[in-house]
Amino acid sequence: MRTLTLHYLRLLTITSIAIFNFTFTGYALADIAIIVHRDSPLANATPEEISKIFLAKTKTFPNGQKIKLLDLEEGDETRDKFYKAVANKTPSQVKAYWSRLIFTGKGQPPQVLIDSEEIIEAIEEDPNGIGYVDPEAITDSVKVILTIQ
Repeated sequence: MRTLTLHYLRLLTITSIAIFNFTFTGYALADIAIIVHRDSPLANATPEEISKIFLAKTKTFPNGQKIKLLDLEEGDETRDKFYKAVANKTPSQVKAYWSRLIFTGKGQPPQVLIDSEEIIEAIEEDPNGIGYVDPEAITDSVKVILTIQ
């Protein structure tokens, strides 16, 4: 009887671990699409270029138009993953970075919106907008220039 109980306990433990790993692996692999207006001159970008744009090191598109950054709220999981993937920064590092830029007068933080749909709507209205969204929310009014995991 004791052997049977140990067997079921091991099986339960292994199953729990497998479910836990599957759940968080699926989350970790969710894509993020970096988008611009469909008429934007920007056709594609590298993660390094996106990092420079979202850290206000690059402030204009190739055609000279000023870039309008669109960001998700602090604490949003997609936002945290985005900055970790493109800039290798944690949420607190991103906050400190923007605080420094604001304090020194070297930059203004991105406009903050609450979800992918709002970012898409803002880009539809402003051809100089750039943001990142859940790929499932994309419409044909925007263009994907990079997809990251």
